[in-house]
Amino acid sequence: MDGAGHRGERERTTLLAVVSLSAFLTPFMGSSLNLAIPSIGADLGASALELNWIVTVYLVASAALLLPFGRLADQVGRRRLFLLGSCLQAVFTFACGIASGVPLLIAMRTLQGISAAMAFATGMAILVEAFPPGQRGRVLGISTAAVYVGLSLGPPLGGAITAGLGWRAVFFVNAALALLGAAAMAAGVGRDPAPGRERRFDHGAAGLYAASLAALMTGLGTLSSSPAARWVASGGLAGLVGFVALQARSAAPLLKLDLFRNPAFAFSNLAALANYSATFAVTFLLSLYLQVVRGLPPHSAGLVLLAQPVLMALLSPFAGRLSDRVAPRLVASSGMALITAALAALALLGAATPLPAVIAALAVLGTGFALFSSPNSNAVMAAVERRDYGVASAILGTARLVGQALSMATVALLFGAVMGRAGLDASTAPALLRALRLAFVVLAVVCLAGVAASLARGRGADTGGEGSASGSRGL
Repeated sequence: MDGAGHRGERERTTLLAVVSLSAFLTPFMGSSLNLAIPSIGADLGASALELNWIVTVYLVASAALLLPFGRLADQVGRRRLFLLGSCLQAVFTFACGIASGVPLLIAMRTLQGISAAMAFATGMAILVEAFPPGQRGRVLGISTAAVYVGLSLGPPLGGAITAGLGWRAVFFVNAALALLGAAAMAAGVGRDPAPGRERRFDHGAAGLYAASLAALMTGLGTLSSSPAARWVASGGLAGLVGFVALQARSAAPLLKLDLFRNPAFAFSNLAALANYSATFAVTFLLSLYLQVVRGLPPHSAGLVLLAQPVLMALLSPFAGRLSDRVAPRLVASSGMALITAALAALALLGAATPLPAVIAALAVLGTGFALFSSPNSNAVMAAVERRDYGVASAILGTARLVGQALSMATVALLFGAVMGRAGLDASTAPALLRALRLAFVVLAVVCLAGVAASLARGRGADTGGEGSASGSRGL
C-alpha cells in the first residue's frame, strides 16, 4: 500500500473512532444523567416537572433540527458541520455543569441538544461516504455497538460519578469526551469531499418543520398530564402536513419527497419508526416491574436490565458484517421478528415469573435489536445517492426519536386508562401488572407491523451498493 493509501486508511480509521465516540456520547449522557436527576433536584430545588424538562428538552431540540442540519450538511460539508457540532456540544455540556439554576440548566440543555443534532445528523453519512459498500455494514455495526456501550455504561458510571464527585461532574466528563472527539476530528481527518451543487437553504421551511415537530413531540410527551397537550400535538401535526405540502412545490426542498418513492427507503424508515415505538419503553416498563411488583432494589434491577444493552453491544458488529454478505432486509426483518417474540413473552409476566425467564426475554430482545439496527441503517443509506446521505441519515434519526416519543406516549395513555392517577407502591402492584401486560401486548402488535414494513421494502433493499435507488428514481 502506497503513502496515499496509508493516509486514506488512517483517515477512515479516525473517522470511525470519532463518529463512534459521538454515537457513544448521546446515550451515555442520557443514561448517566438519569442517575443524577435526584441530586440535581435536591441541589437546585427543582420540581418533578422541571426535572422532566431537563431530560426532555434535549430530545425535542435534537429531533426538531436533525432534518435541517442533515440537508445543510449535504450542502456545506458533513465533516465541517460535525466538527462544529462537537465543539459546541463540549461548550454547552460544560455550561450545563456550571448552571446556577433550573431555567439556565434547561436553556443549556436545549443548546446542548441543538449542537448534538449537528453531529447526530451527519455521523452515519460521514461513515457511509468514507467506506466502500462492502464495508459499510461492518462500520455501521461498530458505530451502533458504541450506542449500546453508552447505554450499558451510563447507569453504573453515572451513579458512581454522581456519588463520588457530584452531579455537575457528569456534565464535565461528557464535555471532556466531546472535546476529545472534536480535537481528533480536526487533527486526523481531511477536508470534506466537494459538497453538492445546490447551495440554497430554505430557512422558512426549516423553521416551520422544527417548530412543528417540537410541538408534536412535546404534545405527545405530555398527553397524560396536560389538558392542552392534545392541541399542541394537533398543531404540530398540522404544521408538518403544511410543511410536506410546501416541500412538494419547492424548487429547493429541505426534504426531497422523491426519496420516499423508493420502497427500500420508505419502508426501511417506517420499520425503524415501528421498532423504536415498540421497544423504547421496555426498560421503563421492566424497571417498574422489577422494583414495584417484584420488590428488587434499584441496583439489582439495573443488573437484570443490563442483559439487553450488553448483548446489543456484543452482537451489533456481527450483525453489521452479516448485512454486508446477506440481504439487509432479511437480517433486519429476522431481528424484528425476535423482538416481537420477546415482547409477546413479556406480556405473560406474572408476580412470580422467575428472573432467569425475564433475563432470557431481554437476551432475545437484545439479539433482535442488534440484528435489526445496523442492517436497517445499511439498507436506508444504500437506497440513496451520495448527495443525499446527510438528509437520509437525518430522516432515520428523526424516525428513531419520534418513535421513542410515541413509545412513551403510548405507555402513558395505557397506564392512565388502567391505573388512573394511582401511585406506585405495593398496594397498586396488581393494577400495575395489568397495565404492564397490556402495554407489552400493544408494543408487540406495533413491532409485528414493523416486521411487515421491513419485508415490504422488497429486494431493492438487498443491494449494498451506493445509490441503489437511482434506477427507481430515474436518476
